[in-house]
Amino acid sequence: MRLEATPSQTGLLKEFCSSLLDRLCAVARVESILKFMRIPFRLSLAGCVFRLLLILLFFLPFLATLQSQTAAPVDPKTIPVIDAGIGSCSADFTITDSAGAPVYSASIKVHIAYGVMSLHKMDLEVGTNADGKARFTGLPDKTKQGLFFRVSEGDREGSAFDDPAKTCKAVFATPLEKKSK
Repeated sequence: MRLEATPSQTGLLKEFCSSLLDRLCAVARVESILKFMRIPFRLSLAGCVFRLLLILLFFLPFLATLQSQTAAPVDPKTIPVIDAGIGSCSADFTITDSAGAPVYSASIKVHIAYGVMSLHKMDLEVGTNADGKARFTGLPDKTKQGLFFRVSEGDREGSAFDDPAKTCKAVFATPLEKKSK
């Protein structure tokens, strides 16, 4: 698969490359050395080779990263999953608005305190997909105070509570309401 850059992306990349090359040349002081030797840097063979090496060393990895970021589009129906890696419990969420419609890109956060005397702590966050769904996996089998999930999107919020010792595979349908002032 071959990716093509738009004219605006090409222009931005050329501008970025030119700016970075100028700064790298100034830092390296190659230009001042060549001027001291009375050789015009931009016309010298050393200047051309130096710029070519800089392009190869610094910009090819950047272009590979840029291509890998644009190559894989995300399916809005795929359920986002975040794994705590602590236990075997999970929590499945379906987030809706007050009319029952799914809410896209709602943020679900949980603070987990686990282990002896709850000394281990972890904060997790996941966003919902186009169907308002998200999932937490690897949650601890038991916690001292349970798990309190906070859901928010814009000016709306909701919450859910789970005690993994009682409900290891929790399923929540959480409606979002306007934040009270």
